[in-house]
Amino acid sequence: MNITIIFIIVSILAIFLIIYRSSIGEQTYKYISTQSRRLYSKVAPYTYKEIRKKIKELKQDYTVTQYIGQVILFAVGAGVVTYLYFYSLVVSIIYAVLAVTAVPYINYLRCKRLYSEFIFEQVQVYTTNVIMEFATTQSFVKSLEGVYSSGILEDPVKQDVKAMIDMAYENGTINQSLEYMNEKYDFYMVKNMHQLFLQITNEGSKDASDSLENMSLDIDMLVEAVYRDRLDREAFYKKFIKFGLILYLMIGLVQIMLGDTYHSMLNLWYVRLLLHIIVIINTYFLLSGTKFYNENVGAE
Repeated sequence: MNITIIFIIVSILAIFLIIYRSSIGEQTYKYISTQSRRLYSKVAPYTYKEIRKKIKELKQDYTVTQYIGQVILFAVGAGVVTYLYFYSLVVSIIYAVLAVTAVPYINYLRCKRLYSEFIFEQVQVYTTNVIMEFATTQSFVKSLEGVYSSGILEDPVKQDVKAMIDMAYENGTINQSLEYMNEKYDFYMVKNMHQLFLQITNEGSKDASDSLENMSLDIDMLVEAVYRDRLDREAFYKKFIKFGLILYLMIGLVQIMLGDTYHSMLNLWYVRLLLHIIVIINTYFLLSGTKFYNENVGAE
């Protein structure tokens, strides 16, 4: 009778995890993705090798000490938690090794997020300074040259601006240059600014200062919203991770209620299977939440 009750309790815990993650957790992901869709635009695809290189240049890559610290943290954390579940050193070692394999993946997601944030900042610098340069030069190409030579841009955006300048002189128009940049950086503030400059160039507008000023204000408002959203996302993600980690320890409540009977239950294969499912489900959704936080910041 005690075994039946224990199995029911553990089953209820597993069902709770599944329902929570599929309902409340889904709302969590929806919140994160909805906010990011509003405030970020698509970043041009780059290989991870190029992304990692840029992150190292920005001195934001993990040091060897940080990597080792993460490996130790993941291994020890997974080993301790799973030992409390199964009281088996072999099982704990297996889970510890599997946890360590997640470190490169999480760092990969982190690098992609940092790179997308870097690109967004560079695009904001590009649009804002081209508008400022145009107020003096009254020429889009000259504005590009001024921004390029000022040294405020970094690669890859800097090289793409140089490509725009070369295209403009080669073709005698700015159309191809604008198409190139719009395709490379699919941000609506880039497209709106380029559309405005295209109208000014083609229609020969003499006084576009008001339109350019409004465009600059729109960019400032967008950037402010993006940074505010970034802070909100970080705070929300930290709470999400903390709660996910606490769910791992809910098995402790079961052990407190059952006492020594819990150890007897571990001899039953279906109880061990259920505990494995609980660990895997919680780990899966923690990684999914991490993926949403780090990767889905470029969707529009």
